[in-house]
Amino acid sequence: MGKCVGILALQGAFIEHIQHLEKCITENKYDLSVTTVKTPEELEICDALIIPGGESTSMSLIAQRTGMYPHLLKFVHDPSKAIWGTCAGLIYLSKELSNEKELVKPLNLLKVKVKRNAFGRQAQSFIKDCDFSSFIPDCTDFPTVFIRAPVIETILDPQEVLPLYTLDNGLIVAATQGKNILATSFHPELAENDSRFHDWFIKKFVLKQL
Repeated sequence: MGKCVGILALQGAFIEHIQHLEKCITENKYDLSVTTVKTPEELEICDALIIPGGESTSMSLIAQRTGMYPHLLKFVHDPSKAIWGTCAGLIYLSKELSNEKELVKPLNLLKVKVKRNAFGRQAQSFIKDCDFSSFIPDCTDFPTVFIRAPVIETILDPQEVLPLYTLDNGLIVAATQGKNILATSFHPELAENDSRFHDWFIKKFVLKQL
């Protein structure tokens, strides 16, 4: 039986993740299925979970109000599961926040300290072509979308957390922890018609082909 990738659908840009994943599955004939996750029952069938961009405060509050928080906490701390947090998802996965920490009850998974809205508000959002070829083959020009993006300020456990990509100003915007956890400040799901990052996540973290 193929594996199932869930996208947390409490709040945020989960539809775009679904579209990219389904494109990868269709083009590469992966033995995978994709589902949205709003309930413990939907989470239970998943082998991987993507926590999307959106509003981390709202995401946190909804998870607590609906009773999803303890189920998410258990799931993301299971080393057999693949986990990916984008933008708000990075905030939600982190162990520490350097600002506005009273607004989010994080999942205490990624051993980093994160700064929310590190580039400013909505008006300071930007798109930057980045060279990810050091970890994604031939991916030299990926359009990274930063919208009220967080950054990783401090790696709390350098033995476990590996910075994948750092901007010219020294800010860490992508990292992994162990063999199953990925976090990005930016929104790969908003890269129109470019599913290379999602395909790499599938191969590296879900199917473990790389």
